[in-house]
Amino acid sequence: MECRVLSIQSHVVRGYVGNKSASFPLQVSIVDSINSVQFSNHTGYSHWKGQVLTADELHVLYEGIKLNNVNHYDYVLTGYTRDTSFLEMVVDIVQELKRANPNLVYVCDPVLGDHGSMYVPQNLHPVYKNKVVPVADIITPNQFEAELLTGKNISTEKDAFEVNLNTSLMPDGTRTTQRIRIEVPKVDAVFVGTGDLFAAMLLAWTHHYPTDLKTACEKTFSVMHHVIQRTISYAHEMAGPGRRPSPAQLELRMVQSKADIEDPAIVMEATVL
Repeated sequence: MECRVLSIQSHVVRGYVGNKSASFPLQVSIVDSINSVQFSNHTGYSHWKGQVLTADELHVLYEGIKLNNVNHYDYVLTGYTRDTSFLEMVVDIVQELKRANPNLVYVCDPVLGDHGSMYVPQNLHPVYKNKVVPVADIITPNQFEAELLTGKNISTEKDAFEVNLNTSLMPDGTRTTQRIRIEVPKVDAVFVGTGDLFAAMLLAWTHHYPTDLKTACEKTFSVMHHVIQRTISYAHEMAGPGRRPSPAQLELRMVQSKADIEDPAIVMEATVL
């Protein structure tokens, strides 16, 4: 099933985060990418340089697409940005696209921070909470971001379900709530771009399995497992015995994981609750 995706998130010259992490696995669809920032590399390195796209520049790019009458999308995917007016412009674009296609699905990765601290300006928080999340159909926050957006602490599985209900639209137009659990082994390393890849894969697999959250998540998590395992094995090999891999060595092994991205062996099984 062919679909068209508009992906608005970061871009790096070297490595795989943002659109570099999302566009490659989504190339089985038609992906139009707008880069919210263009950096030399991700900000986990010691140094980085680059530019930030403004709301006006985003508007100009979208107007060009619209004037040519090619602004017809099935999905919008958004991730990292650093500017409130840019984020508000994203909301305007999503709302316009939804008026043109009421079935459009907006997948939002609300990139705010992790491990108890924010790595974007704090004034993005209320924009995400009050303007972005209400128009999103699928959101993929980490624990810290989910706590920020809901104002609730998450320390148990019950807490997680109270802030996150997964609802699927059935073929007859009715909605049903699906809750699943997946146990994921922890890898002792810091990866960048995994959240971007996860959001892209969840978009892809929910497109293929729109009423089966269990299978969509098993496919998504299995892709993540294969990419991370290939990445950490390569990083340890490059770093050498007893040495901790560098950010450069921990760049996701995306191209090398092409087969797993397209058709992952299921190694992460979900339990329906």
